[in-house]
Amino acid sequence: MDLSLTSDQIAILDALDGMVRPYAAMPIGATGFALTSADLDREIGESGFLDVGRDPDLGAVTAALVVERLARLPFATEAAVSALIGPLLGEGTGGPLCVVDAARLHRPLRFLAPGATVVVLGDAVTSFTAAADQVRAEPESLFAYPMGTLLVDPSTALATRHDISPDHVRTHLRIALAAEAAGLLSAALEVTCTYLADRQQFGRPLATFQALRHRLAEAQVRTNGVRWLALKAAATLDAGDAALALLHAQEAARAVTYDLHQFLGAMGMTLEHPLHLWTYRLKALIGELGGRAEQAAAAADAIWG
Repeated sequence: MDLSLTSDQIAILDALDGMVRPYAAMPIGATGFALTSADLDREIGESGFLDVGRDPDLGAVTAALVVERLARLPFATEAAVSALIGPLLGEGTGGPLCVVDAARLHRPLRFLAPGATVVVLGDAVTSFTAAADQVRAEPESLFAYPMGTLLVDPSTALATRHDISPDHVRTHLRIALAAEAAGLLSAALEVTCTYLADRQQFGRPLATFQALRHRLAEAQVRTNGVRWLALKAAATLDAGDAALALLHAQEAARAVTYDLHQFLGAMGMTLEHPLHLWTYRLKALIGELGGRAEQAAAAADAIWG
């Protein structure tokens, strides 16, 4: 399968990089686990980048590329679900989008806030706009995303029913999460390599020590694998490919997050260094859609029936 970028995809990513360049660095003095920007969210929403998946000539692969690139930013922005699942819901569905499995109603949801569109996966796919009295913010969350808990049973909400299969939505969601994880891993690895190149120990940079270089190389291989599996799944839209992509993303997130924080030592436990902005988002993605066990079971079911 040829996954080389087309000229249109290269142009889109170049334009996206130019637009988000002012948001590429962590603001001086920023503290806390979740870093957000209303200006960034507005610019992304108005730019049309999250709508590329609606174009049949661009499709899910381009949407996954956009998600991966936006996930590298220190600011958390709801792009994955809007870019990969928004096109399935039709026109007029407002963002941010949050997906909740009917079997896991009481877990905090990323980007859930009043005005968000909640997509419910049960026997059918429904959605409704969350009201202020239906949401409880979770400001003490350590996941580096703005989180909220749904206070109502979605079956009691005035919902819109969508004529799409829940399994089809889950496939797109797995692709979205894998693409997002790829961007988070890439950014976390980059800031760690920068730190290790600058930090001196025993008279030389930490990055020159062979034991660290081997583990950094393994982290890079895992990160590359997450990206390519996500793009392959976006190209095929196959349920097995999507489950394998998210399984590898969750496995890689677990292993790489541990290594990167260990490499930074005490600095990796502070809020002054931005590493947590990506690794603590990865910790949230590790548990999405039932975690690694459910992705493995879904992959086995799709591949071997």
